[in-house]
Amino acid sequence: MSLIHAGPTQGFPTPTLTVTPDSLVFTEETVNLVCLTEYSGWTYQWFKAGKLLPMLQLPDRYTANGNTLTVRGANVSDESQYQCRGQYGGSYSPRSNTVSLIVKERPKPVVHVDPDENVFVEETVTLSCDIHGTQGWRYNWYKEGNLVNSTRQNQTYIISSVDWSHSGVYSCEGTQSKAPTYSQMSDGVTLTVSNKPQLTLTVNPQSPVFTEDTVTLSCDVGQSTAWTIHWRKDSNPEHTDAANKTIQSVSVTDGGRYCCRAKRGKYYSEFSNRVQIIVKVRPKPVVHVHPDRSVFREEMVTLTCDIQQTGDWWYSWNKEGNLVNSTRQDQKYIISSVDGSHSGVYSCIGTQSNAPQYSQMSDGVTLTVSDLKPKPELTSDPAGAALTGNTVTLTCRMDLSTGWDFYWYKHTLNSETNTTKPNSYRMKIDSVSDGGQFWCRAGRGKPVYYTQYSDALWVNVTVSPKAVVTVRSDERVFRGETVTLRCDVKWEDDTEWTYRWEIEGTNNQHKNSVRRISTQEWNISSVKDIHSGKYTCTGQMGTQSSQRSDAVTLTVSAEAQAAVRVSPQPWLTEGDSVTLICEVTGSSTGWTFSWFRDDDHLSDSSRGAGGSYTLSPAALQHTGVYMCRAERGQPAFYTNNSSTQPLWITGVSSSVSLVVSPSRSQHFSSDSLSLSCEDQSNSAGWTVRRYTDRNTEDCSKQTGSTCRIVSLSTSDTGVYWCQSESGEKHHPLNITVHDGDVILVSSVDPVIEGDTLTLHCLHRSTNSPILRADFYEDGSLVQNQTTGEMSITTVSKSHEGFYYCKTERGQSLHSWISVRVSAASSSSSLLVTAVVVVLSVCLLIFISLVLLWRYKKNKDQQRNINQTSVPNQSGEFQMENCPLQSDSDHIYDDVTEVNKRDRDPESFPEVTYSEITVKKKISVDKDDTTAQMIQMMSNDVTYSELRTKVKKCKSKGADAGVDAIYAQPIRKKGPRVQ
Repeated sequence: MSLIHAGPTQGFPTPTLTVTPDSLVFTEETVNLVCLTEYSGWTYQWFKAGKLLPMLQLPDRYTANGNTLTVRGANVSDESQYQCRGQYGGSYSPRSNTVSLIVKERPKPVVHVDPDENVFVEETVTLSCDIHGTQGWRYNWYKEGNLVNSTRQNQTYIISSVDWSHSGVYSCEGTQSKAPTYSQMSDGVTLTVSNKPQLTLTVNPQSPVFTEDTVTLSCDVGQSTAWTIHWRKDSNPEHTDAANKTIQSVSVTDGGRYCCRAKRGKYYSEFSNRVQIIVKVRPKPVVHVHPDRSVFREEMVTLTCDIQQTGDWWYSWNKEGNLVNSTRQDQKYIISSVDGSHSGVYSCIGTQSNAPQYSQMSDGVTLTVSDLKPKPELTSDPAGAALTGNTVTLTCRMDLSTGWDFYWYKHTLNSETNTTKPNSYRMKIDSVSDGGQFWCRAGRGKPVYYTQYSDALWVNVTVSPKAVVTVRSDERVFRGETVTLRCDVKWEDDTEWTYRWEIEGTNNQHKNSVRRISTQEWNISSVKDIHSGKYTCTGQMGTQSSQRSDAVTLTVSAEAQAAVRVSPQPWLTEGDSVTLICEVTGSSTGWTFSWFRDDDHLSDSSRGAGGSYTLSPAALQHTGVYMCRAERGQPAFYTNNSSTQPLWITGVSSSVSLVVSPSRSQHFSSDSLSLSCEDQSNSAGWTVRRYTDRNTEDCSKQTGSTCRIVSLSTSDTGVYWCQSESGEKHHPLNITVHDGDVILVSSVDPVIEGDTLTLHCLHRSTNSPILRADFYEDGSLVQNQTTGEMSITTVSKSHEGFYYCKTERGQSLHSWISVRVSAASSSSSLLVTAVVVVLSVCLLIFISLVLLWRYKKNKDQQRNINQTSVPNQSGEFQMENCPLQSDSDHIYDDVTEVNKRDRDPESFPEVTYSEITVKKKISVDKDDTTAQMIQMMSNDVTYSELRTKVKKCKSKGADAGVDAIYAQPIRKKGPRVQ
């Protein structure tokens, strides 16, 4: 204790000062200064910057505890040099070593927001925590003071698609393993989330604008930043530009609908409103000159500056670039009387106070002034003679432009005929008097400036010819036929005509259609329905036309059909005459005809002419089925084949007979039938053939010359005959098969005149005559019978007809009952005919001698001998009386034909009379045989009458609906000669 002194004592050890944790600390950290000595029980003093720290005056942050001085919450003011010393009693140790305490500010992060603190829904936002100058930090993010993510190395906090929940104040801090182990908390950054921005687009100046103006478009995004602006015009691709887009000196192509939108990152805003920019061409005046740019001396000229834009314009006129009048409101520049000095190029410009404030300069217009007064030339079209019914065009020709009125004069220059704007005058030529002498001149302006008169022009007029249309081969044609129409114009001059055809089609087809062809003939190679109509033609000679022809009606029918009919009847006796007539339905002009029998072509031209084929006399070999066809034109056009027409010729005494069993013409269906050919000389070589339903065929199930049909059907109805191997046909018979319950039983062969005809009405179930039956002839009731049969004791030709019977059980079919003249009567008739022929020959010889004598006696009377019969327009013949003698005594050959082809065949028959009459009173000597023959012929007049009866029958047989034609001789007696 004695060693302790109040002052520093020499020999005390020097303490050592240390700092924990380090001499470099950060604000808010705790620092421990430790003063180390070898002795215990000491107290310690602390020095800062060489000055003793007054411990009692230090803030609470400073705490001294033994040899340790603790500084809590260090800040920059604590930074200094520190020392310590020990004190023991009143003695002090030396000061320790100096320790420098460095206090730095704790790093404070800064939060950066990309792209902006103001963001929009669905935008991506990146928050960055930036701690300046150091690395190795881990970062914590806070929103409104709440930790929003765990500590991690990444210093960015990314929100990929923000929404309103992300709005708020964000801050961050850093931590690390070394000092400083943590940073300060950053200042908060406020993130604001809004809806997508609505951009506003404005334009200045407002549309419309004019070419060469400047236009500025402004795209306003609002207060947010970092945007790039994308512009779109109409449907063009977007392009990037500034928010303010300026178009210098706009053109018409700059016009359109503009819009913009903003982009930052990958985020786009909505499009702005659309702005329409209308760029109008700055109005350019047009200079109009009245009456024309080429004028004549002393004419008045008016120049008009026309600006196609409304407004209060003022106009300036320039000639050759020099101002010729001051600016004024009148847009017309008038030169009252031009001369050569006024020639030049004129232009104008307009100004006004409104937009556009000025126009473009107009194009220059050249005004030419001439001293020569023009003289027009008068021409006419046609240049030659004009035809009545046409027009003539007069043309007043001048090498001048528009603006003239033309004045026309006829016969004299004292008065105008007409005034026209065009330089042509069209006259309708109605008569020859419309021709004459004409002049013209032109004038324009007010007062009128006139040209000279033209030279006189003569217009000659001729009556127009009328065209005529002819048709080859006929006006009624058929589809596919060739038709040639010819247009003839009778004209004396050798003139080349062209032809104009007009068609007034049926059913509004080709209604008033017009065709022009250069040739006279118009050939239609294959006519169709559309070619039907009325055809007219007109001849064209330059601009002149003939009179239109009368109309020719061309009728096109669907198909050409030949039809055949027979006269007098298809059932004949060998030796009779028959004529087949072929006609084309609806047409009768230009046809030639071909005939076929059993499908074989008949080449015997002597029998067929003009549509008729005559068999006279008819022979057995003429039996068959006939058909015809017509043709006309080049190349040949053929009709369809006609329906078939059978002809059946029966021999008077044929050695071959067709025997029918049962022997009747009508049969029940399902019954059996046997037909046999019996030849008195030779039964071999004969075949039964038939014609049914328009088909010719062998009889089915034929054995030798016998045909057996086990079960008849209605299709077996037809005509059956015997045919030899050489093709001869004999004994045709009509067989009818009935499906009903009643048939008429009659002889299958014709009835001989004078014999008895017996008819039975037979029922299917009983196969016996029906007691109660009515019998009909040609549709009229003949008899009511209770015995079931009807008899005619003495048959004559008048009994021929269609017969049938009717009972309570049904009605039979119709059967044709034919009556044949007996062999004796035929022989008698042949004898009478032979006598008449001999007498006729003698008479003709006598008449010829008398005529020869008369001819020598009186030549003048000879001229009246021969008169011929001519056909009338209807195709019938009107027969004239032809005198065979020139004396007062005449012999007449009268032939009268009544043609009723076009009328109802049931209304009356066709009747033809052939009459020979000898009219003369002759004193007869009983010994004069020649005189007796002449006298006998004068008393006996013979008529041959042909009658046609048409009987309509419901039967399906071959005779159903066929005209039944028969010939009946009628003898009329004249007065006997005394």
